[in-house]
Amino acid sequence: MNAMTDVVSTTSGAREGAAVDAAAVTKRFAMAGGGEVVALSGVDLALAPGSFVAVVGPSGCGKSTLLRLVAGLDTPDAGAIRIDGEPPSAAAARHRIGVAFQDHALLPWLSVQQNVALPFRLAGVPVDEARVASLVAMVGLAEFAAARPSQLSGGMRQRVSIARSLALSPRLLLLDEPFGALDLVTRRALNLEMQRVWESLRTTTLLITHSVDEAVQLADRVIVMASRPGRFFASFDVALERPRTRATTQGDAFAALVRRVAGALDDAMAQP
Repeated sequence: MNAMTDVVSTTSGAREGAAVDAAAVTKRFAMAGGGEVVALSGVDLALAPGSFVAVVGPSGCGKSTLLRLVAGLDTPDAGAIRIDGEPPSAAAARHRIGVAFQDHALLPWLSVQQNVALPFRLAGVPVDEARVASLVAMVGLAEFAAARPSQLSGGMRQRVSIARSLALSPRLLLLDEPFGALDLVTRRALNLEMQRVWESLRTTTLLITHSVDEAVQLADRVIVMASRPGRFFASFDVALERPRTRATTQGDAFAALVRRVAGALDDAMAQP
């Protein structure tokens, strides 16, 4: 597997990271048989420009709902979300948000390079070929630029998805379990490579994950959620030096923080 490199386009004016502020955000969903589920209740979230924040929590606690709200794919029932002072829908319309989901959603008839270039075409703007080529190289797929998704491994397809999410130089990158469907060996390798990409670009990043190890390895701060209703339960600053190598993940400080976050997650799951 080719490693992601530190190649970054300088031709298209990469933006600085965005500031994200969410205040007292609540989201409810109606049940088919009547009643409602409170997916999120009174959630406050602040992301500093250029920061990397990870959110972990049990299934059904509202993690992905929070990401969809920040992405502008849904709206809160109460509270407000602002990205650089504007609503998410406005930030998305200005191509300031990039999103990568667990399902890579690559178009099977397009090549790697064409899939990465797709956001330019959807936005109705000229394709920045230099930007596309640099992103393909950054995720270690330059020699596979002409390949179709069916010719790639699962990990390679996810790298294409991440490159595509960065095509329009977003100020905010949202990652919803992008490596969740991969085998453990590939996932560990991509955690290291995702870190290199983020360190190259310093795009403000919000990661949703079930993996405590992944969260601690990648993030500046790890937030633990509890469910029913979805709410923030605990927060941990990650003071480990970067870059966080395999040696870092084998060290005592890393293991101790993973245990603390995992303990908080167990406590959150035990909440009534």
